[in-house]
Amino acid sequence: MEKRTMIAAIALLAASAGFAQEQPVLENEGNSTETVEYSTDKYKVETNKFWSNWFITAGGGVQLYFGDHDKQVDFGKRLSPAVDISVGKWFTPGIGVRFAYSGLWYKGATQSGIHSTGEEVPGKGGHGYWLDKQKFNYFSFRGDVMFNLTNLFCGYKEDRVYNCSPYVGVGMAKVTSNPKESSVAGYLGVYNSFRVSSAIDINLDVRAAMVSDMLDGEFSGTGSDGRGGEGALSATIGITYKFPKRGWDKAKTVTRTVYNTEELDAMRDRLKRMGEENNRLKDELSKRKPTETVINNIAYSSLIVFRIGSSELSNEARVNLGMFADAIKAGDKDAVYTITGYADAGTGSKKRNEQLSRERAEAVYECLVEEFGIDESQLNIDYKGGVENMFYDDPRMSRAVITKAK
Repeated sequence: MEKRTMIAAIALLAASAGFAQEQPVLENEGNSTETVEYSTDKYKVETNKFWSNWFITAGGGVQLYFGDHDKQVDFGKRLSPAVDISVGKWFTPGIGVRFAYSGLWYKGATQSGIHSTGEEVPGKGGHGYWLDKQKFNYFSFRGDVMFNLTNLFCGYKEDRVYNCSPYVGVGMAKVTSNPKESSVAGYLGVYNSFRVSSAIDINLDVRAAMVSDMLDGEFSGTGSDGRGGEGALSATIGITYKFPKRGWDKAKTVTRTVYNTEELDAMRDRLKRMGEENNRLKDELSKRKPTETVINNIAYSSLIVFRIGSSELSNEARVNLGMFADAIKAGDKDAVYTITGYADAGTGSKKRNEQLSRERAEAVYECLVEEFGIDESQLNIDYKGGVENMFYDDPRMSRAVITKAK
C-alpha cells in the first residue's frame, strides 16, 4: 500500500509541474490575439473593391489618315489635330479597361469631290482627273483592354516612374460631315504613363486604327486593286487623374485567436487545487520513512506549437524544451523519446506540410541536443505531414511537435 501511495504521489507531482509551465502563457494571452503577416512577394496584392483604381484621362495631339489618295498629299499637310478623353479602371496592377472618345477631323485627298475643301492638290492635275484636298469631321467611341507589362513582368511598385501598357480595343467611328458614314473600328496602341504624384500621371498614347474603306466616302473596290480597308495613326499627350482609393495594398494573412475566459478561469482553479494537493502530498511524504523502492522516472510529454508556415522555435518554446531536457536528464538514462512533427492539413499543400512537419521535428531535436546537451541515443525523429485538428478543434494546435517516451 505504501509503495502504491508513493508512486501516485510522484506521478501527481510530475503532472502538476507540467500544467504549471503552461499557466503563464494562458494568463498573458488575454481574451484574444490577432497576428498580421504581410507578404513580401511583389506579385501579390490585395484585391480592391469595385470603386478603387478608377482614372480619367484627357489629351491632345496629332493624327494621320490613310485613304485612297492620301499618298498624293505631302505628309505634313495631312496631319490634323486629335483629342482623346477616356475613363477606365485597373482591376489588378496588370489588367485594366477603359471607355474612350476620340475625334476632331481628318485631312487627305479626293478624286470624286467627296468632302472636298474646293482646293486642288498642287501638281496632281492631268491624266483625265483632278485631286482636291479633303477634310471631314469625325468622332469615335471604343472600349480598350489594357495590359500593364511593367507590373506584370517586374511586379507592382507604387512609386514606379514609368509604366508601359499596350492595349487592344474595338468601337465605332462616325463621320459627321456629309455624306455621313459609320464603320466598326479596331484599335491597337501603347499607353505610356509617367508618374508625377500618387494622383497625377503624364501620358503618351500612340494608337493605330483600322476602319472600312468607305469611311472617307470613297470606295476603292476589292480584289488585287482594292484596299479592303483604311487606317489611321494618332499620338496624343495628356494628363491622367487617379481617383482614390488608388494603388494596391500588400497581401496579408490575419490570424485571430479568441479564448474562452470561463474555461481559462476553470483551468486556473483546477491548477490551484492540484497545487494544494501537491503540497499536502509533499508534507505526507516528508513524514514517511524512505524505502528502498526504485522507481524509473521518465519525463512527461511535451507540446511545442509553431507559427503558421514556420519551423522556427520561439523563446517560449526553448524555455519549455529546457525544462523538458532537465526532466530527461533527471529520469531514466535508458528511456528513449520520439520527437514527432506535425502540420495543419487545412493550409498548404501535402508536399509542403510533409516538409514543414519534418523541419519542425528537426528543430526540436537540434535544440535538445545542441543547446541542452541531451544524448542523441535518447531521441528519435518522426513526422506526420499535414493532420486534421488534434486538440480542441483548433488548427493552431496541429502546427506542433509532440515529444514523448517511446
